[in-house]
Order: sequence, then C-alpha cells, then structure tokens
Amino acid sequence: MSSQKRTGSSRTKGIVAIGATAAATLLLTGCSDTAKVGFLPTKRGTTDNVDTIMDLWIGSWIAALAVGLVTWGLMLWCIIAYRRRKGETGYPRQLGYHLPLEIMYTVIPIVLIVSLFAFSDKAERSVDSRWDDPGVTVEVYGKQWAWDFNYLDSDTYTSGTQAGLDGQPGKEDKLPTLYLPENTQVELQLKSRDVNHSFWVPAFLQKIDTIPGQTNYMDFKTGGPGDYQGKCAELCGEYHSEMLFNVKVVSQAEYDQHMQDLKDQGNNGRLGDEYNRNPNMNESK
Repeated sequence: MSSQKRTGSSRTKGIVAIGATAAATLLLTGCSDTAKVGFLPTKRGTTDNVDTIMDLWIGSWIAALAVGLVTWGLMLWCIIAYRRRKGETGYPRQLGYHLPLEIMYTVIPIVLIVSLFAFSDKAERSVDSRWDDPGVTVEVYGKQWAWDFNYLDSDTYTSGTQAGLDGQPGKEDKLPTLYLPENTQVELQLKSRDVNHSFWVPAFLQKIDTIPGQTNYMDFKTGGPGDYQGKCAELCGEYHSEMLFNVKVVSQAEYDQHMQDLKDQGNNGRLGDEYNRNPNMNESK
C-alpha cells in the first residue's frame, strides 16, 4: 500500500472518530438535566413567565441549530462534490446568475426572521402583561445599597440595609427578604429612591430596571415553595455588589404569619416617596 493511500485512510479514520465523538457528546449533553432546561439557571414552574421564556429560548436554539446543520451540510456537500479532481486544471464553471437560488436566498431568511419576531413578540407581550386583580401587590424600592418592600395588601413593610459583605458566613440570612405566597398572581411595582438600579432574580429569568420618578412593573404567578437569590443588575455605585436580597416563596399560611410578624414588630404602613434622596422628586404622570 502506498504512503498516499495510508495517509488518506488515516485521515478518514480520524474524521470518523471526531464525528463519532461529537455526536456522542451532543447525545449525552441532550440527555442531561441542564440541557433539558436550555442551560438556564432555573427549572420549569418557578413562575408562569419562566415557562414562556424557556419555551422561546429553547425553540430559538432548536431553530438556530437546524439552520446551522443545513448550512454546514450544504457547505460540506459543495466542498466534496465540487472539489478539484485528479488531472483537472483551472476552476469549476462559474455561475453568475441563478433565479431559483436567488429567490431561495431571499425567501428563507425572510420567513425565519418573521417567524422569530412573531414568537418573540408573543412571548414578550405575555411576560409584560399585567394582572387585572393580582392576589399580592408589593411596592419595591431600590436604594443605595439595599431594598425596601411595601406589602400594600397587608399594609406592612420590610426595610433593608446594606449587606456589608466581609467574607464571613451567615450574611445571607440578614439580607432583606421578599416573601411571596405560592401559586399566587403577584405584581411588583418597581421604584428607586436615588439612582438607577435593576431588580433581578436569576431564577425568575426576568430583570427590570428601577428608575427615579418612574414605576415599572413585573407581574407573574408564583409556583411552589422555594428560596431564591436576587441582586441589583445595574451598576449603581461603590457598593453595588452588596445590593443583594432573598426571595422566599412560601405557603399562604406562612405568608400570612410573616405579615403578622412584621406588624407585631411595628412595621405598619408604607415607606413611600418621602424617604427618597430627593423628596421633591415625584413620579412622572
């Protein structure tokens, strides 16, 4: 056997081995729990919006992968089918104009873009829609560098303080904690006392800014009980990294008990705009 044939045989075996390894990796990855949630930091059912966002994310990746596979397949086909054969000289016949191909190159991208826009718009409208009569309404104030939570339905509040991270354990238990009842329609009214902040709970797959003089809204339905971590996602000053909070989704009985505990501690009423850095800064109408 000539050295050329041995080289070609070794190259073919190498390509087959690489392809088999890649296929096995994709197969094993697709079976993992992480892949099933689209490599997102949460699971289905955390909120109703999580399911909507996850469906859009995973669907978009499937569509992108399908387009990629078709594109890569066509590229490989062209490389193999139109390669220069032994004994051939010059370039293959060049085509300057091909109407069916031109139509295909125009129509397919338009269909893909319109489809992606339609699904994205539908998901965005669903996520951004507000409840007509939410079961729980919480007014959330971001401030340098903590959070205040006004439970408007229960007429009580929690006032947070800066985390003061020093590397010692136990700090998370002292963070301001937002309590929410399970399986309940919730509306968060997001505001700021000083500068721009951003309310972000990674497990909820949503992030909405809090802007001075403006109210933004986050509406969702909670799932089952769970503990989650939240943070400010907008660089807001020296101690931005310490602007942390917890979220606890609990049973209705635990939620009611927590509201009563806050009242017993004297946290009655609401911490409103009068505690803003600039009290004269009223919400724009």
